[in-house]
Amino acid sequence: MGYEMNREAIANELTRRQVIAGIAMAFGGLALCTNEARAEIEEEISRTAESIHQEASFKASRKRVYEALTDTKQFDKVIKLGGASTALGSEPTKISSEGGGVFILFGGHIIGRQIELVPNERIVQAWRVVDWEPGVYSIAKFELREQGSGTKIVLDHMGFPKGLGEHLAAGWRSHYWEPLEKFLV
Repeated sequence: MGYEMNREAIANELTRRQVIAGIAMAFGGLALCTNEARAEIEEEISRTAESIHQEASFKASRKRVYEALTDTKQFDKVIKLGGASTALGSEPTKISSEGGGVFILFGGHIIGRQIELVPNERIVQAWRVVDWEPGVYSIAKFELREQGSGTKIVLDHMGFPKGLGEHLAAGWRSHYWEPLEKFLV
């Protein structure tokens, strides 16, 4: 009997929170909520997640930059220019050119799936380091923007394990942007 009452109480609480949130959003967000309702909604939102935002410019067309990031042979050359080709593992570079396809980078140290590929415009990947906990993937989104005769990559990387932001940000610079710049010359 106690279990049934608990289940019903939980269901009622969930329904109450959903109703409060729905009403609040329909009438202008949290501003119109009571203090109690606002506190309940805000406690469900994490504000502790780290993310990386970087912008890198290259003297190459968006098409050339896109291909360098999505073509196995080209990106393998980028990796070698960065000096990380054998230091992190021995798996060969593999990059699928199809949404849902897999990629293996840096000797198998970085793996994932292509979530969205919009040629010459956007690459979105479910991206992980092999020694992260099983099932943990981050999202790496590359936006390719025209910048005069060149291209600016806007990277947003989020959802990685807490505490890795500085390490990953340095890795993007030294293992992606610096060797990509050398490759595209």
